[in-house]
Amino acid sequence: MKRDGKILPGNRKKELWKGIRRNYCLYLFLLPAVVFIGVFCYAPMYGVLMAFQDYSPGKGILGSPWVGLKWFRTFFELPRFWQIVKNTLVISLYSLVVGFPIPILLALMINSVKGTRFKKLTQTVTYMPHFISTVTLVGMMSVFLSPRSGFLNHLIAMLGGPDDLHYMGNAAVFPHLYVWSGIWQNMGWSSIIYLAALSGVDQELHEAAMVDGASKLKRIIHIDLPAIIPTMVILLIMNAGSIMSVGYEKVYLMQNDLNVTTAEVISTYVYKIGLKQQQYSYSAAIGLFNNLINFILLVVVNKLSKKLSGSSLW
Repeated sequence: MKRDGKILPGNRKKELWKGIRRNYCLYLFLLPAVVFIGVFCYAPMYGVLMAFQDYSPGKGILGSPWVGLKWFRTFFELPRFWQIVKNTLVISLYSLVVGFPIPILLALMINSVKGTRFKKLTQTVTYMPHFISTVTLVGMMSVFLSPRSGFLNHLIAMLGGPDDLHYMGNAAVFPHLYVWSGIWQNMGWSSIIYLAALSGVDQELHEAAMVDGASKLKRIIHIDLPAIIPTMVILLIMNAGSIMSVGYEKVYLMQNDLNVTTAEVISTYVYKIGLKQQQYSYSAAIGLFNNLINFILLVVVNKLSKKLSGSSLW
């Protein structure tokens, strides 16, 4: 039943079940994704209890003694705590500030190209690095930046500079190497979603603007950019919700004794503590702290975005 044009709360469930029965095929397609998320995302959350225990594999989660916030205090009192958090924030914010706008600019440039063949070639060339594995990428960096055989040192030597610079062992250079290699690898792939949004722009708007004498730059600013702003906002919110989550694979492969002061982040520290030293409760506590910060950032940024732009995840 309806009252004043609105469905009453008691009838919402009936309407929902009618919709499910009517579109059951769509829900069957959705079922594998729901099961996958439930098994691999929600079921492992049971292991968060280890963060509050002195976990022993022999006793299991139910049999291990409870220690409260002991492992959180241990992490906060760690002499390297602020250094690890700082390294994580520096790399994450650097990647966000520099890496977020570049795919947008690339998508706008590709969308502005008139030649179909050149546009497809550009897209293919920029997509290809995304399919290079992390191990291969770090290996390429090690070879290219080697103090002995790296082409960069040879090029600098040809220009009259020193030929023995060890970039991979320079702590100050590490964030730049990590961020810009990631941009090179992923900017083409990240631009796909913006190109998809730009493809939906009505070309009559561009034709009308051209009749009015608008330049290409003005058409990009006043037609193309407004069309992709909702997409930009959603992706920015999602990126802000993972600021504290720097993937350990690439960082760990790039780490060495010379650059560890700026290369040690939360994810690599958790890997070393949890798997190498087998301190499962300690690593679980650090991981929970990291995810809690990400969750708070996600909620705050989503709320600010909703107030400022009207676009949000929920």
